[in-house]
Amino acid sequence: MTDSASARSRQTRIVHPEFETAPGFESFSTPVMRASTVVFPDLAAVRSADWRNDAQWRYGLHATPTSATLMQHLAQIEGGKHALLQPSGLSAISNVYFALVKAGDDVLIPDNVYSPNREHGNWLAHDFGVSVRYYDPMIGAGIAQLIRPNTRLIWIEAPGSVTMEVPDVPAIAAAARARKVVTAIDNTYSAGLAFRPLEHGVDISVQALTKYQSGGSDLLMGATITADEALHQELKRARMRMGIGVSVDDCSLVLRSLPSMKARFEAHDRSALALAHWLKARPEISAMLHPAFPDCPGHAEFTRDFTGAGGLFSVVFHERYSPAQIDAFVEALELFAIGWSWGGAHSLAMPYDVASMRSTSQWPHRGTLVRFYVGLEDEADLRADIERAMQAALG
Repeated sequence: MTDSASARSRQTRIVHPEFETAPGFESFSTPVMRASTVVFPDLAAVRSADWRNDAQWRYGLHATPTSATLMQHLAQIEGGKHALLQPSGLSAISNVYFALVKAGDDVLIPDNVYSPNREHGNWLAHDFGVSVRYYDPMIGAGIAQLIRPNTRLIWIEAPGSVTMEVPDVPAIAAAARARKVVTAIDNTYSAGLAFRPLEHGVDISVQALTKYQSGGSDLLMGATITADEALHQELKRARMRMGIGVSVDDCSLVLRSLPSMKARFEAHDRSALALAHWLKARPEISAMLHPAFPDCPGHAEFTRDFTGAGGLFSVVFHERYSPAQIDAFVEALELFAIGWSWGGAHSLAMPYDVASMRSTSQWPHRGTLVRFYVGLEDEADLRADIERAMQAALG
């Protein structure tokens, strides 16, 4: 203890303790480093701080070593150079919009898009003077015909998270790049494991870390990942000015789950594929919407570009069953909970009225769609649960 410290009161010494930690400690866990205030060594460091420099610590809202470690991991998984964290997947989508789009700009959104993205686009169109148009997700290179001089952003979703169409991502990205239009993809379905969009020409990958990266259905977080320094700075500027931050405790939970993510994703994939094959043969089902099946729209693109599908797929029940009967079926399930999201250990099921979700492209099916997420339960038990619920609700 220094001479000046020994003269201080007990209360001051409680606030300003003097201690030394023995060196040499290592563990597999990333330390949880919380901060609002970041302490600078001197005023010169304060005055030279530059928000554009990822190597400088400025304020806890922007990063601590814990959140910075997670960002580096996520960028590496997707083959990017830069990542930013947001408090939800939708917040990551918002970060892209507010970084890149202003009044008078035009945005193209696939008609099978995640509904909160659609609502966000409609909000920008209604209140912020942004032109928002919806396109057929299977348009491929034909999207070049839709690009206008003021088109600033093209969204992609691969596959559609309810209807499972897999677009021709490289073709859309190439058409956009030829006209200097930024592309952003919701890549949550693949978790960056089964599909790496930056390698296929996409500019920004958006992830809902709420899903497979968390694996516990117990936190919300999003990320934007890019290999482009200028885009990263635009995203970072918007994130800073909107005051977007994340909990480093939540970051530590995602960091804890990442080492097992690939093994979990592959386990979900195996069980989901087995269950989908069984369901496809059932007389109650009129269409199987799983990208690994040849009759799913975009199967050829999926086979070319993806290495797996994870636990998510949809089915269309025969039109002889009313929406009320399908609701009764979903409510009769015991192992499939009713809830949004996916990526955790527990299976989920949710019915959708797809026709009401579309604005331009024709939905070819007349029966009710149910999206299944296959968790980590035994597949045979999930099969038995579905069969029992079908008998109870559909006869």
